[in-house]
Amino acid sequence: MGKKATRRTLQAKRPVAFLTTDMVILVRGDSFKTGIVLVRRGRPPFRGRWALPGGFVEEGEKSRAAARRELFEETGLRLPLSAFTYLACFSDPGRDPRGRVVTEVFIVQLARRKLRLQAGDDAREARVFDLARLPPLAFDHEKIVATAKKFLKN
Repeated sequence: MGKKATRRTLQAKRPVAFLTTDMVILVRGDSFKTGIVLVRRGRPPFRGRWALPGGFVEEGEKSRAAARRELFEETGLRLPLSAFTYLACFSDPGRDPRGRVVTEVFIVQLARRKLRLQAGDDAREARVFDLARLPPLAFDHEKIVATAKKFLKN
């Protein structure tokens, strides 16, 4: 098989995946030791369920910049890029019913006094939950939160 045929074969079999970013926003203070910011989804899939703030990375955009943009769009929080610490990549097939989606997750830690949430974009509501008492989460976000808890212990 020649180089041209090999290139065509690779292009035909190239998997399609979408890149997203999700944020674990941890909040310290007030009536609970550690809280987490969640948004209630306004669109399918999982409309009405709670989820981590996040969304699709746009063409030509870096993941950290997408995380910053999505966080602002869904919660009204405007943070510097330096506030976002890389946590992990989640790529299990089937983690999103819309197709093959890989997400890069960032973690941010904030003081409660600095928090002013305002839901927007495709989030119907944004609020802080006690990290020890979470509602059922959309996608694989319970797995992501578990990874963040391990990160905090270390």
